[in-house]
Amino acid sequence: MSTLPSDQVGIFPVPRSGRWTAADLDHLPDNGLRYEVLNGQLIVNAAPKPRHQWVIKWLERALDDAAPDDHYVLAGIGVLIGDDEPIPDLTVARGAVPMDDRGVPVADVALVVEVVASSTTLQDRMVKPAFYAAAGIPNYWRIEINPFKGRFRAERLPVLFAYALDDSGEYQLAHRVPADQLVTLRSPFAFTVDTASWLR
Repeated sequence: MSTLPSDQVGIFPVPRSGRWTAADLDHLPDNGLRYEVLNGQLIVNAAPKPRHQWVIKWLERALDDAAPDDHYVLAGIGVLIGDDEPIPDLTVARGAVPMDDRGVPVADVALVVEVVASSTTLQDRMVKPAFYAAAGIPNYWRIEINPFKGRFRAERLPVLFAYALDDSGEYQLAHRVPADQLVTLRSPFAFTVDTASWLR
C-alpha cells in the first residue's frame, strides 16, 4: 500500500460520500497504479513485478485446464462485495462470465488467490483473508514467492497456503504446499498443485 505520488496530491478525486465505493473507482486516473476499495477505504498499490505476474500467468493456465465447464478463471478483476471492490490476483467463479459488468458478484466466487508482494504483505496475510471470509468466499489461497517468516528450513519457494471456510465463517489452513511437493486439492475442484512449475 502506498500514498499518492506528490504530483497528484490536490488533483486526486475524493469519494462522493464519506466512504469510497466501487463506483468511485471509475473516476480515478489511469496512471499505472492499482486501486481497490476495502471497507470503504481506498487501497493504492504499485504495479506488480514480473516474478509476481509470472506466477499468476502459470497458475491461471493450470486452473483453466482443471476447472469444470461451469467455472471460469480471471486475473486482476474486481470482486463486488456490497460497495467494496477488492481485486484478487486470481478469481475462480461459477456461472457465466460477466463480460460487461464492472466485476464478479461475490455470490459466484469459489476461490480467490493472492500472490504476496513486498508492498501487499499485510493485506494478503491479514486484511484480505478476513474480508474474504466475512464475504463468504469458500476458498482462499495465499502464495509466498519470497522468503518469509515462519518458512521451514528446507521449504522451497513458492509455497501455497490453501484455506477453506469453516462452519463458523473463518478460514482454516487446509494445505501448505512447498515447491518440492505435489498435492491434489479437492476444493473448489480437483486440482494438482505443482508450485515449482509456476516459476519455471
